[in-house]
Amino acid sequence: MPVPSDMRYVDLPTPGGPEMMVVARGPLPQVKPDDILIRVEATGVNRPDIAQRQGSYPPPPDASPILGLEVAGEIVATGADVAGFAVGDKVCALANGGGYAEYCAVPATQALHWPKGFDAIRAAAVPETYFTVWANLFMMAGLKAGETALIHGGSSGIGTTAIQLAKALGAHVFTTVGSDEKAEACRKLGADRAINYRTEDFASVIKAETRGGVDVVLDMIGAAYFDKNLASLARDGRLSIIAFLGGAVAEKANLTPIMVKRLRVMGSTMRPRTAMEKREIRDDLRARVWPLLEAGTVGPVIHKVFDLDDVVEAHRLMESSDHIGKIVLKVG
Repeated sequence: MPVPSDMRYVDLPTPGGPEMMVVARGPLPQVKPDDILIRVEATGVNRPDIAQRQGSYPPPPDASPILGLEVAGEIVATGADVAGFAVGDKVCALANGGGYAEYCAVPATQALHWPKGFDAIRAAAVPETYFTVWANLFMMAGLKAGETALIHGGSSGIGTTAIQLAKALGAHVFTTVGSDEKAEACRKLGADRAINYRTEDFASVIKAETRGGVDVVLDMIGAAYFDKNLASLARDGRLSIIAFLGGAVAEKANLTPIMVKRLRVMGSTMRPRTAMEKREIRDDLRARVWPLLEAGTVGPVIHKVFDLDDVVEAHRLMESSDHIGKIVLKVG
């Protein structure tokens, strides 16, 4: 299939609500020497897309301003320095931006061939959540077999991924959810205990049902949960913060548990990481997680698929938090 001179993409003339996004036409992205150009078949919708659309998460200076941080499709061109990929390969990739479009250029070091048996929709639902969970829960926080983890937001794309990977690698899993329906979904994915935060206090549950607390907390709430997260950790526990849905400033936080229990508090975002850091995560995923995906041990949970023209409705669903798992846009 010949590569056209222009493409359809989601434009954001002005930051704001979902209705600010419009489908427009524009030039294809330029391909750098270490890039691959992907004809996008599907792209995932993620919380950082919402933040960027609202104007609170601007792309790095060298990244595409177009929304979208993960894609799946077919390689149609490769940069001069690319090795290990060829035109025609089916790949999914962590994008630095530009995913809500018919064509997306990404560094080849952030791409992987589709797991065997996957189609474009399932492949597009993998990169952002799997890169994020692997980097923060396993590479940084060091969760290992026999330990216990508390995963907040268990029904989200991040949560459903973290529950499955933690269980597959031998951990005991607690998770928080906002409804009985979501609790049941998380239990089916392997969570040992799903805590409905609307009716139960998760810190009290952890205190009652563990010997001293959990080893790792994966948190995307931030300030609103900070003290309770520290209280929920066992000695030498690790708190990994990946978002601030409940605020970024923890006022009058009690830091005593950090000292008394020798806790470690860490956090990171994916987008500003260097190309070398993202390549390291990619290589780890290919070696440790791709076999689990291909065996069906873990896998993306797809809540709903929208056409690119319905991107406004996709964002509204994401903001409602009524979904369980991933929201995906069908592009090509």
